[in-house]
Amino acid sequence: MATTVVNAPVVAMRTSEPLPAGVVFGLSEVAVSYSGALAVAGVGMDIAERQITALIGPSGCGKSTLLRCLNRMNDLIPGAEVHGTIDYHGHDLYAKYVDPVEVRRRIGMVFQKPNPFPKSIFDNVAYGPRIRGDKQGLADVVEHALQRAALWDEVKDKLKNSAYTLSGGQQQRLCIARALAVQPDVILMDEPCSALDPIATARIEDLMIDLKREFTIVIVTHNMQQAARVSDRTAFLTVDVDDAGHRVGSLVEFGVTSQIFTNPTDPRTEGYITGRFG
Repeated sequence: MATTVVNAPVVAMRTSEPLPAGVVFGLSEVAVSYSGALAVAGVGMDIAERQITALIGPSGCGKSTLLRCLNRMNDLIPGAEVHGTIDYHGHDLYAKYVDPVEVRRRIGMVFQKPNPFPKSIFDNVAYGPRIRGDKQGLADVVEHALQRAALWDEVKDKLKNSAYTLSGGQQQRLCIARALAVQPDVILMDEPCSALDPIATARIEDLMIDLKREFTIVIVTHNMQQAARVSDRTAFLTVDVDDAGHRVGSLVEFGVTSQIFTNPTDPRTEGYITGRFG
């Protein structure tokens, strides 16, 4: 049975090479296969603390697959296997005794489409703390999470209403509040604005910039303007076809966002950013 140490990195587990100061994730030769077919290969990068890291690239290059590696969501997909090394605060995220449930509490996820539970606004945000066994001070926890998600002023008088009465942008911020309520260390966002209108998108982008003062954020986006606006670092992935006809994603370039968008080192990055392919 997995064991959890509440105030230590994930659980008691073997220590890998120490990560540089300020690095949350260290990825080395990360690859993912589904039922033996390689989907992503050879990814290596360091993801910095309290920054926004954007994953960009054409459809099918493995952005979402790579994102799901960071909180072990691929564990839930039959036939999925993760290879290589992913360190989280210097500890092997895939070590034998790591509790994946605790991993997903510390590394929260916001999905492409808002997915509120069929519950009240209050109960959506209180869901995680209740599952964790918290019974005291839930009202304060919910209020604080909604405030951090820039939603409190809009819903404070209708917390008993169904979450489905909210607009799409409000529902997405509610999902962010739900993730924040369990006090994560990292927030993963898989195209969080793709289903939203420009005004709601701007609200989410402003929120991300505010949240990075407290949290490390990794975002997958097809919107290169969004990556340029909000991210500190950007990883560009591309996709090739192997000898068996499988599409395999790989990391082309990773660096400071301003450099990636104005002076990329690889012509494939420049071609994608300028719209010549992808």
